[in-house]
Amino acid sequence: MRPAAFAVLLLLLSSSAWAQQVPANYAGVLTTLGRQGDFKDNVLKVNVPRNDVKVVVDGIATPTPFGFGGWVAFTKGTSGEVMMGDLVLTEDEVNPVMSAVLNAGLDVSALHNHFFFETPRIFYMHVHGAGSLNDLATKIKPALDLIGRTPARAGAQAGTQATAPAGRTIDGMLDTAALARIVGTPGEQTGAVYKITIGRPDIALKEMGATINARMGLNTWAAFYGNDADAVVAGDVAMLAPEVTSVLKALRASGIDVVAMHHHMVGTTPDVYFLHYWGKGKAQTLAAGVKAAVDQLGAAHAAHH
Repeated sequence: MRPAAFAVLLLLLSSSAWAQQVPANYAGVLTTLGRQGDFKDNVLKVNVPRNDVKVVVDGIATPTPFGFGGWVAFTKGTSGEVMMGDLVLTEDEVNPVMSAVLNAGLDVSALHNHFFFETPRIFYMHVHGAGSLNDLATKIKPALDLIGRTPARAGAQAGTQATAPAGRTIDGMLDTAALARIVGTPGEQTGAVYKITIGRPDIALKEMGATINARMGLNTWAAFYGNDADAVVAGDVAMLAPEVTSVLKALRASGIDVVAMHHHMVGTTPDVYFLHYWGKGKAQTLAAGVKAAVDQLGAAHAAHH
């Protein structure tokens, strides 16, 4: 092993509790990519956060964990590994990264927004591949290496990091226990952001024999930032077809904006649709709106059978 690679391996496998639980073959992926991640529920999730980009959404300076933490994940199937990922990109990065993914023999399964009124504009690219761990890591690395290193398009001015407004920060703390109680699921605190993630174990989604679970991207989530009186929420709802309209109605009735609706995966059975939303207001009111949408999952599906 080259000294640089060995140094990266030592860094990734040092004192963290999660690192001691990463199987050796998956630890090799972290070494190849030179990134951190964790192994849980039979999934290695590799972090690709955009700490280099400061995003202002509707006048509010939002922290990276609020919705700008990209990732790629790996899990074992019946005849190899399955990789899925969600890469967070600026406009200038989208097509160079897409070409790198495609030229490596991997798939791009979706490209879309998660927000309105954000500066700079941010897009989300879902990637997919299957094969051996070493091959997948080697193939996705050139695309990941372009993130944060792609030069701005010549002549581009509006919406660039240099011209982005500073935005306002929101001071104070959230009553996270109250948010968890309202939504019905505990979350995790990362910096100033409290994120609640809800899986869809009722959807038996598999690919090449691999279970596509919450850590592979089959989940609903809500990220809260701010304080109890002045907060914002952003999130994603994973839905079956009969649930879509009910979820849309619940969010709009709660005053939460729907900003995108699309698929993340291609060729899956059943089809799963993903909806992204954004809201501003009192934290617990926003949580009640999220809960109203979550309550439609499963219930709306059952009503059609």
